[in-house]
Amino acid sequence: ETILERTALTGAERARWMDQAASGASQGHRVLAAARGPEESETNLEFLGLIHLWDPLRAEVPAALRQAREAGIRVAMVTGDHPATAAAIGALAGFDTSVIVTGDDLDKLDEPPPLAGIYARVRPEHKLRLVEALQRRGEVVAMTGDGVNDAPALKRADVGIAMGLRGSDVTREVADLVLLDDNFATIVAAIEEGRGIYENIQKFIRFLFSTNLAEVIVISLGVTFSALLGLQDPSGGLLMPLTAVQILWINLVTDGLPALALALDRNPGVMAQTPRPASAPLLDRLSLRFVAGGGFIKGLLGLAILGLALPGWIDSPTARSAMFQFLAIGQLFYAYPSRHTTVIPLTNFALHWAVALGIGIQLLVGILPGPAALLGLTPLNAAMWVLVFSCSLLSWGLAEILNRVLWKR
Repeated sequence: ETILERTALTGAERARWMDQAASGASQGHRVLAAARGPEESETNLEFLGLIHLWDPLRAEVPAALRQAREAGIRVAMVTGDHPATAAAIGALAGFDTSVIVTGDDLDKLDEPPPLAGIYARVRPEHKLRLVEALQRRGEVVAMTGDGVNDAPALKRADVGIAMGLRGSDVTREVADLVLLDDNFATIVAAIEEGRGIYENIQKFIRFLFSTNLAEVIVISLGVTFSALLGLQDPSGGLLMPLTAVQILWINLVTDGLPALALALDRNPGVMAQTPRPASAPLLDRLSLRFVAGGGFIKGLLGLAILGLALPGWIDSPTARSAMFQFLAIGQLFYAYPSRHTTVIPLTNFALHWAVALGIGIQLLVGILPGPAALLGLTPLNAAMWVLVFSCSLLSWGLAEILNRVLWKR
């Protein structure tokens, strides 16, 4: 439009060339006009013709766009191209082309309208206005671009994404992320991966907080009851529910392996959820209830085992050893309910191996004299091992029931 206005063509000739440009744009072509003039003249130019550029849509874009929408992500095409070009490409990608907002439309408005599907013939200042308007509405905005004119909006967006192959140095410099393959589908895949990582972090925290809360309950209440009842260990001192070495062992061995394995969880359902608010806490209310409920379940069962020494059914060292084994083995089992939220993860064989290895280690330290002496453990007979595993499985089952109540599955 700008070039034709500066040529020596008649009004009828300009209209004819505009019709040809619109025809090419309707096919998705990017149409450029070429003209020449003497020296630095910019008026009465000699018109040379139209150049049609065709940048085909990647085959994976429509599916990626559908997946983004199903994940609650609103996507807009913001381009400087002709509205007809934007409409043709947008239709191929799966955008709603019924409403196309142009840069001239934005100039007439004090505030950009709610997110449309396509913005065409926009200038750099329009892109920046769109980003800022969406942020004022409380939206988290990601912006992609490759040219120098995209740099202000990329810098202002919450997440600026530059094209690594054809992007300018300026856009790569101001962006938060750089796409190495310039592929929109990669952005959607990165969102899915990020949501999966967020889920796994929540599982990690739910696992550690719930099991460590159980230890806090056992130690605090156990010490209180020992003082009130005058319970003593063989050395004559106050009977401590757990020694410092035992606590360290639980935190390093039975916490570490499953917690690391939880990072390998795959969560295929994360893209079916709506985005979380930016202000949402890492542990939501339901997760905190699981931590509290699961911690109390395991803590009270541990105290119940320790309490077997009160009637004299078993001696205090044996009761403490059995409780230690329950806390350790029950903690390994707690990795499974901790990973069950609104998203059902795929089978995690690494977690199975971590739990099996942890149980094997616990059996060895309870049987072999050297490790048992190092941890201050008393050998357990078959009946006590049955009690340990029964309580461990019971705490696991109760935690799964708690999950179903909280998540209503």
